[in-house]
Amino acid sequence: MTPPVDIVRLVTRLNIGGPARQALLLTRELAASHPTLLAVGTPPPEEGELADPAVTPVRVPLVRAVRPIDDVRAALAVRRLLRDSGARILHTHMAKAGTVGRSVAATMSRVSTVHTFHGHVLEGYFRPAIQRAFLTIERRLARRTDILIAISPEIRDELVDLRIGRESQYEVVRLGLDLSRHLVAQPADGRLRETLGLGADVPLVGIVGRLVPIKDHETMFDAIARLEGVHLAVLGDGELRPRLEARAAARGIADRVHFVGWWLDMPSALASLDIVALSSRNEGTPVALIEALACGRPVVSTDVGGVRSVVEDGRTGRLVAAGDGGGLARAIGEIFSSPDRGAVLGQRGRAHVRSRFGQDRLVREIAEIYDGLLARSR
Repeated sequence: MTPPVDIVRLVTRLNIGGPARQALLLTRELAASHPTLLAVGTPPPEEGELADPAVTPVRVPLVRAVRPIDDVRAALAVRRLLRDSGARILHTHMAKAGTVGRSVAATMSRVSTVHTFHGHVLEGYFRPAIQRAFLTIERRLARRTDILIAISPEIRDELVDLRIGRESQYEVVRLGLDLSRHLVAQPADGRLRETLGLGADVPLVGIVGRLVPIKDHETMFDAIARLEGVHLAVLGDGELRPRLEARAAARGIADRVHFVGWWLDMPSALASLDIVALSSRNEGTPVALIEALACGRPVVSTDVGGVRSVVEDGRTGRLVAAGDGGGLARAIGEIFSSPDRGAVLGQRGRAHVRSRFGQDRLVREIAEIYDGLLARSR
């Protein structure tokens, strides 16, 4: 029996990352005021899966790949959930959930639709022909969506420029996270160095995220190869791990690149790092950098997507061009050569994300969107 709810929240998968964190947080924090059913697909084992003891998701046969039979099964399952729960709003997160869910909701007159773009998959993820197909699909779906949410002004502007929806359809709702443990983390709390067998005097950079092409770990390896004595902790897992391990060995840096896998207690890992870096070719709003700054760590990142909504170049971190291993190396080296400068960057970053990316603001803004749609439907 599906319980009656106001909202069905549909997420492709709860793989470790920003969309899953936000979906779990919103479902938990809005339970009293806006009863929500969280429906999710299942990620592959190498991606890891987030969970929250206060949230019990319902499994639906959503898969990230295009598989017509599975997609039809997922659509039927979503239709049953919407019908049986009596939900008046469907809120989708991630591209596949957005495609399946909004296609179903368009045939159900009583259901309003909200879709969150946590980034966009139209640059750097797929071959050009597939990108063009996705662009066509997203334009059509946008015409059937009541509210489009972008997690940064940069993402909104890119999507409007691509003619995905009208600007009037968009609300910018920045990520909100529970940063309480990050904001009090100190280097002495870190356990990662002990696990890796590295002393406090060993320069240690960390990169956090799935091991997939868009994260461009090879550019990070290029930077590390230029920085004598600097070690890199690779926090995450994914399809490219065997290839990346081989690349680190081929570059002669295997003894300085440590593949950690998923480390769920992120404050304890981030507190161990001297610098947190990101080498992606595209990003929405990078959770790893928000959490790093909340831990008081200086950050170095490629200047892509919504990164500038998190990192103020020269004030809370350093930004370089995508694919520029030399630029990453120089920025990292400058921070190591001036520890006081790195400490200042981290302190400013901690203050910046505390005010900008806390969970209370996120919950309040999403609740206001839901209230407007529910009032309209009544």
